[in-house]
Amino acid sequence: MSDRERLLQELQPTSFAIAYRMLGSVSEAEDVVQEALLRVHQALEAGEQLTSPRAFVATITTRLAINELRSARARRERYVGEWLPEPIITDGTDDPAQQAEMADSLSLAMLVLLESLSPEQRAVLLLHDVFDYDHAEIADIIGKSTVGVRQLATRARKHVEQRRPRFQTSDEQRDALARRFFQAVEQGDLAGLETLLASDVQLTGDGGGKVPALAQTLHGRARVASTIINWPRITDVAGVSLRLVEVNGGPGALYLDARQRLVAVIALDIARGQIRSINSILNPDKLAHLGPVGDFRALVESAR
Repeated sequence: MSDRERLLQELQPTSFAIAYRMLGSVSEAEDVVQEALLRVHQALEAGEQLTSPRAFVATITTRLAINELRSARARRERYVGEWLPEPIITDGTDDPAQQAEMADSLSLAMLVLLESLSPEQRAVLLLHDVFDYDHAEIADIIGKSTVGVRQLATRARKHVEQRRPRFQTSDEQRDALARRFFQAVEQGDLAGLETLLASDVQLTGDGGGKVPALAQTLHGRARVASTIINWPRITDVAGVSLRLVEVNGGPGALYLDARQRLVAVIALDIARGQIRSINSILNPDKLAHLGPVGDFRALVESAR
């Protein structure tokens, strides 16, 4: 492996970590990373002296992601049903998205919240709060004044903090609560499930119009618990299994059919000892990067 190839390999995790958090899509992020690394290669080929290759690739990645996010938003406005980010499984220690210092920025709940920010606000918040760039560096990256960057950061941070207050829950408490949640779901324990949910819990399903899913997000403990318990339990179908995993840095699970093909990813957002949101990604297009995908619709019909 040449020095240049080694450098590009070292830059890839940083580029992906930025692009994925900006876009909430593995496929779109990978396209941005490929283009960013190509531009690094071209710059080196042209004899440019890159004082900081990491800063250079962060700049290119951010600018490409801002442009991609603008076009992606138009597509998401036409999306059938609720839109959720493409999940990643973060059990592995070599996952490139784990390079960021603030794990909360990776959660599905946070990625959904970031969707409500402008592309520039999203970039400023992530670069400053997650990747430790100062305001002057960010100004150079996005082509704004330092004052403008500070204003964007203030508005973005205020928006996020109003909608996502921070409450600490230990990993042990989080994982124990997740196990109790999935056990209650499998056993059809409505009362037990309700005790685990926050009063304002949200349930969101993303089927993309391709498999059965909720038409819109549900709110409230009683309504969410009843919907979950009354939904056909696909684990009653022979061979279907549930595997607890870490999804986007938080507790979650994979549902696998009898041939070990993925049919659904569930991610839980837990704070202050309660489950605040439940996100279910069912759209097969959003699961394909994780491996073979099964037929969720057929399993639902069998469960009924």
